[in-house]
Amino acid sequence: MLEGPSYLVTRDLPSLCEQESKWTYCTFRLMELSHSKRRLEDGEEHPLRKSCKVSDTREGEGTRKGSSDIVLVQTEQPEDQDHTGEKSDSSSLIHQLGRDISINCLLNCSRSDYGSIASLNNSFRSLIRSGELYRERRKMGIIEHWVYFSCSLLEWDAFDPISRRWMHLPRMPSNDCFMCSDKESLAVGTELLVFGKEITAHVIYRYSILTNTWYSGMNMNTPRCLFGSASLGEIAILAGGCDPRGNILKVAELYNSEKGTWETLPSMKKARKMCSGVFMDGKFYIVGGIGEGNSKSLTCGEVYDLKTRTWTEIPNMFPGRNGGAGAIEAPAATEAPPLLAVVNNVLYAADYAQKELRKYDKEMNSWVTIGRLPEQATSTNGWGLAFRACGDRLIVLGGPRALGGGVIELNSWAPSEGPPQWDLLARKQSGSFVYNCAVMGC
Repeated sequence: MLEGPSYLVTRDLPSLCEQESKWTYCTFRLMELSHSKRRLEDGEEHPLRKSCKVSDTREGEGTRKGSSDIVLVQTEQPEDQDHTGEKSDSSSLIHQLGRDISINCLLNCSRSDYGSIASLNNSFRSLIRSGELYRERRKMGIIEHWVYFSCSLLEWDAFDPISRRWMHLPRMPSNDCFMCSDKESLAVGTELLVFGKEITAHVIYRYSILTNTWYSGMNMNTPRCLFGSASLGEIAILAGGCDPRGNILKVAELYNSEKGTWETLPSMKKARKMCSGVFMDGKFYIVGGIGEGNSKSLTCGEVYDLKTRTWTEIPNMFPGRNGGAGAIEAPAATEAPPLLAVVNNVLYAADYAQKELRKYDKEMNSWVTIGRLPEQATSTNGWGLAFRACGDRLIVLGGPRALGGGVIELNSWAPSEGPPQWDLLARKQSGSFVYNCAVMGC
């Protein structure tokens, strides 16, 4: 991120009892200044090198007596100085408001603006990179969900459903072996994890939204691929999969993104690979997959209770393969794992063969077809199509196949009574085969 100039903002603030209005104004001004800086970074000549004074006092009016100044202090630093470990200094945020109110202003900004705000000065940058804002947002229930996906090997894009804005992530650093290996992805906390295999071992690449950078070197306790996983806030659970020798596993692990730690959990009842995981009612469910010594798909599911640390098997939780009764089934090993998503603690499944949307009845342990998937939602035995929960909406990401290119479409629906009515949120020229997809809420 580029370092920015000083800003002195003069503004009549409301009385101290009008705290919310003050936060609203400060939030607006921070966004205004950061957007102004973004335009300057795009190539405009900067009017001043060291400081800039911006005032919204109308022409012919002086500043009224008793008005307050909001000061954003820029400290000149050598260009080669490393600020990675620099702590946030409240006097360098919004001095007159103090640290707490300054942070509350930032909590109410969209996280799509954090990159520009971080460029205002070193202290804003250090605060945002520390992750403190995201921890406070989580406590206050302020969550924005972004969709991260890959339609080209080693290339990732992100989509913000609120601003309808596309973003391109830095290219993943890796070798040809990793590029061509099967990969799983998972968003947890402020991190996007991509699992794959290099020449001699499994590897995990971690993208941090705090630094807009990819990292490697993380290791699970039991390296694996083809597992099922899901996240809940800053934790994620991974279960099953295959070890480096191809053995199907029943081992499960919990990852804490705040601590950067992996914890081995009690093993599942059944070993399985190519399964799917979800969180529902605060518990982790693993569904479907292929078991040991059996080429057919497992119909049972299992649920893990984080409080009692026990697994419970659910017979016939996912009995019907895609296509319905009487349909010609593809070999289990060629089909994608079940396409599952949970919204408001209700489990949904996408039947890619029939292009139908199904809803799970917990009490009856059965599935009911409630409508159709978007017509453009094409796949190859489920591969190349993403079906996810994004806050209080279901999303389907995919597009029609086309030689030499294609179009990716993102459709969404907020579950309610009646059949789904899909809204086209965005369309983009891109490869139409979705290799990996994850939704990050923070």
